[in-house]
Amino acid sequence: MKLILGSKSPRRREILSMVTENFEVRVSNCDESYEENTPLCEVPKILAERKARAILQGSEEIVIGCDTVVVYENELMGKPCDKADAVRMLKKLSGTTHEVISGICVCQGGKSYSEAVTTYVTFRCLTDKEINAYVERYNPVDKAGAYGIQEMAGAFVEKIDGDFYNVVGLPLCRLCEILKNEFSVELI
Repeated sequence: MKLILGSKSPRRREILSMVTENFEVRVSNCDESYEENTPLCEVPKILAERKARAILQGSEEIVIGCDTVVVYENELMGKPCDKADAVRMLKKLSGTTHEVISGICVCQGGKSYSEAVTTYVTFRCLTDKEINAYVERYNPVDKAGAYGIQEMAGAFVEKIDGDFYNVVGLPLCRLCEILKNEFSVELI
């Protein structure tokens, strides 16, 4: 068995390395568009499936695809396009609870299993100074919802309901369960 992580995210790589060093990274450059009427909770699952299938090369490989989005008031907040967009997103999330949804897909040969994992995150009320300082220091344009909970933005989080690692970008507990129950692979 050869385990492949289909992601260029250093955070996902770090999370997976917590339970195994026996994997390689292969980046998918697949199309990340989706139909306009797609339910928001399904978008990351669809994209995770597309990423995993795009890099699957042989039946001896088990490929993990993942995609993470932030959803607040029916707005899908992917990666911000620039710093101003990051500030806009963080101002919207300030003092509210939002959903972090990661789609995860595991494929081997013709077999595939995918699902979406949701974690609820509540931010305390943030000042403009805090938001601007965070955006300037971390330039979070590569993060869904414009923040990384593992960075200074962790100080923004008042409450979390669900898997912390899901918010970072890879629902580790669920991934281990899927690998064990659906593919007979135990990492721990």
